[in-house]
Amino acid sequence: MEENIPEPLSAKNKSSFAYFTIRDRLPVILSKVADTVYRKKTIVKDIHGEDATEELKFIAGCISKLRNELQTNKPLVPLKDNGPDTEVWNLSLAELTQREGGEPKWFVSPWLYVECYMYRRIQEAIAQCTILHNLDPFEEQKKKAFTDSEEATEVLLHYLRQISEMAASASDDDKEEYLREFLQIALWGNRCDLSISASQENSQTESILDQLHHLEPNILVNDTKQVLSCLRSNVKDRAIDIVLDNAGFELVTDLCLAEVLLMCGWADCIRMHGKAMPWFVSDVTSSDFEWTFDSLVKSSRPSMAYFGELWRQRLEKKSWMFTVEDFWTIPYDFAKMKTSASSLYERFKDSKIVFFKGDLNYRKLLGDLDWNPTTPFEVTLRGFHPTPLCALRTCKADLIAGLAAGQKETVEKQDKNWMLNGNWAVISFCGKSNQ
Repeated sequence: MEENIPEPLSAKNKSSFAYFTIRDRLPVILSKVADTVYRKKTIVKDIHGEDATEELKFIAGCISKLRNELQTNKPLVPLKDNGPDTEVWNLSLAELTQREGGEPKWFVSPWLYVECYMYRRIQEAIAQCTILHNLDPFEEQKKKAFTDSEEATEVLLHYLRQISEMAASASDDDKEEYLREFLQIALWGNRCDLSISASQENSQTESILDQLHHLEPNILVNDTKQVLSCLRSNVKDRAIDIVLDNAGFELVTDLCLAEVLLMCGWADCIRMHGKAMPWFVSDVTSSDFEWTFDSLVKSSRPSMAYFGELWRQRLEKKSWMFTVEDFWTIPYDFAKMKTSASSLYERFKDSKIVFFKGDLNYRKLLGDLDWNPTTPFEVTLRGFHPTPLCALRTCKADLIAGLAAGQKETVEKQDKNWMLNGNWAVISFCGKSNQ
């Protein structure tokens, strides 16, 4: 098995998306962070005083230094803060140095590693502050992405409300149809991603319901039948986990999926997982999660307010749970969860199914390795089988698994950028479980 493991994706190949990302996208994101920090100067001074503006200067200086290191392909350096994950990061850097036979560098080392390292370095600058240690440099962008999507959100939640009124008397076939539909809604909600657009505006302005029929042929791997079979047959435990990706409209689609799973009796408890720190621009943190609920509850739009209140009750009664884990922002892929986050792995063993949302989670499932596209999804997981799992991912990076022979070539004729533009997707299921 080990002999057949491919190489990690990296920027060594100058025609790769990894090279484009590190050369062009990441410096833009860092510049945006520095600009955001600079623009906060007046309001931060008014709230926190002069010392806080000095901390802003410190953060901006760290970001500028980081940008220079990236653009000039300097070696990655150990972290200096006292975060709960600092030791893990520095150990992983030492391991990577030993593996590569030299100091890891931006344009040479594994793409997934250096991209995650960049976001961790942003957090390092903030964590060293006394007053601004909880600053989220992406907060404004995430909030804007949500508010700009309010019309589409209301349309979607109005439809969900109609479904919820029918659910009690719905047949099993009806309930399966609801799940099929909301799996696809959550899937295509993943198109709204601020990191892939280099933190430029990216909101949902059209009704996602109107797009489903048009987009369905673009689901290259569609294991919905296997997901339904798993939900029907797996009764060992009534909890379902959703590992979240982006805040904003995508989070709303994930909450809708959680609601359908609960109201149709597929689960008694939904456990949702977010990031412990600002990550990949738009990933969901606990602050984003709480702010989203507050915004829904306070909305003047009736269906948004209705579900805001209902979902708050679900959280209070613990039929919904939200947790953060350091594991989601440490440098290891999911095949190492069993040894690097054993308690999380054990919890997943008690889950009926785990849904992994988005491109970053998909990359971590596959180890960000250069797999042949026809490699079975189960193989690419490299032993990560705590319980049945399903990846809901729109394609935004040049790796994929589970395609049929010739499928890649057929799609390339239709769309040469199919692996990167978010217009194609997979619903990939693996039912293997190492219990």
